[in-house]
This record gives sequence, structure tokens and C-alpha cells, in this order.
Amino acid sequence: MSDRSDSRYVAALRFRWLTPAYDVVVGATTRERTFKHALIDQAELRPGQRVLDLACGTGTLALWIKQRHPNVSVTGLDGDPQILEIAARKARRQGVSIRLDQGFSFDMPYADASFDCAFSSLFFHHLSWHDKLRSADELYRVLRGGGELHVADWGRPSGRIMRTAFFAIQLLDGFRNTQDNVEGKLVDVFRHAGFSDVAQRRTFSTVFGTIALYRAVKPSR
Repeated sequence: MSDRSDSRYVAALRFRWLTPAYDVVVGATTRERTFKHALIDQAELRPGQRVLDLACGTGTLALWIKQRHPNVSVTGLDGDPQILEIAARKARRQGVSIRLDQGFSFDMPYADASFDCAFSSLFFHHLSWHDKLRSADELYRVLRGGGELHVADWGRPSGRIMRTAFFAIQLLDGFRNTQDNVEGKLVDVFRHAGFSDVAQRRTFSTVFGTIALYRAVKPSR
């Protein structure tokens, strides 16, 4: 869950010294297993598909995808070599085969139409509006026609309590970039890139606010 634009770099949990605690913090505060398995269910993956987990972080989602669907090919991409090392150790420890690459969301090291399905979890809220658009454009490029995008991220708060809870995330990750999420603008981001059938599918209340699941499709030409 890290990226860089120009000279700005965002590590997992914002501060690099917190990276080793990432799995514990996210697991304890976001209902991670619940919303990530819901995201996997939403995708309805099929054998033989090529799957990208953008900003894969410590690899939790990528590993769960592979464990649930052993006959798909899973690639995780992240900009942080430290967090990719954690993901690689987890994969070895669990005996799960996934590919892990270092790279950035706005300049992915893949050819056009490389993937059938792309996932992203708790990543877009780190980005400026400009980089949200650039990253969505890259996702559109690397997906084949008819390919699907499935995203979980902070969404429009489901009530006053959830809005108040989200201030903690904004203090940690920044108010300007997270405001797009508060206002429910990720749908606009994906539509701007050219995706169709863009929709928010489900929401989950957590300690730090509302997590929303999104689905979008790259039209077949």
C-alpha cells in the first residue's frame, strides 16, 4: 500500500518504522478478513485468469486470492521493496506461489492487456486527485477488454459516527487526498479512465470509518 509520485513517497501506514506492524494494525481495525474475502467473492474469478493486486503491500489479499483460486495467476505490484520482502516471506511460509514486482501505480511495468482482473485495497486514498486519475488510466491500460477492476477503499461515511471515526485516517494519511474518498469520488475516477458499469457494491463499518467495495469493467472493443 505504497506509491510515489514525483518526489513524494508514501510508505505503508505512512511512516516506514510502522511497516512491520502493518498486518497487525490493519487486521485489528478494518475487518480485513471480512471485506477482503467479500472483494474476492465479488470478482467471481475463473480458472486460468491473470490477476493483478495493485499496491499489494504485505501480500495478504494476493495470497488469499491464490489460496481461494489456485488455478489463477496472481501478481502483486508495490513500490516499497521493504514491504515486498514481507510479502515474499509470507508467501514462502504459507507455501503459496505468487509473483511480486516492484513498480508504481502510475507507471506499471506491464504490457497493454496483461491482466483479466485487477484488485486494489486501501490504496487510492493515499493518492492526490491527479495520481488517482493516472493510476486508474494505467489500470485501464493493463486490463484486457472485458476485464474487471475490484477496489476496496475508504468511502463516503455511512453516518456521523463513521465520519468522525475517519478523521483518524485523515490525520495519518492527509486531508487533501482522503477528501476524495469522503465525497465518494472514486466512482468518478474510474469513469474518467473509461471504465463502464462503475458502481459501489457494498460497505463495511470499521473502527476508522466506512470501507466501500467498487466494481468497474473495461469495455470490450
